[in-house]
Parts: sequence; C-alpha cells; structure tokens
Amino acid sequence: MYLAKIYIILKPTVNDPQGLTIRGALHNLGFTEVKSVRTGKYMEVKIEGNDYHKAQKQSDEMCRKLLANPVIENYTFELEEI
Repeated sequence: MYLAKIYIILKPTVNDPQGLTIRGALHNLGFTEVKSVRTGKYMEVKIEGNDYHKAQKQSDEMCRKLLANPVIENYTFELEEI
C-alpha cells in the first residue's frame, strides 16, 4: 500500500488573494519580514497495491483529471510505502 502526499499550489502568474490576506495578517502580528504568501492544498490518498510505478501513474492521473486545475495550479506528489 502507498500513501500519496499531494501538494497543489496556484501558478506564480495567478493572483492569490488569500495569500495576500494572510501576508497582511502576519504583518499586523509583527512578522514584517514576510515578503509573500502563496496558499495551496495538501491531500493524502492511500492507494492499495504493491506496484510503485502503477501507484505513481495513478497519482499523476488523479491530479491531472480531478484534484488540480492544470490551467491555474501546479502539483507535486510524493509516494510513501506504508
């Protein structure tokens, strides 16, 4: 069995209003060194089986077809055997 740890973040050219709000709040709390904040999503997906390459392919397909919007988001994932 594998655990896919999936990270999805907006592309650099896409505005991130939530990130701007968080940056403003951090500045208000005294963290004025923070230059920028980009928000994203983190997911964990358990995949049954013992074929690493198949789990890797499935993880990539899940991201491309459903979990990430390839027009505005980039994704990466890590596979961990559990």
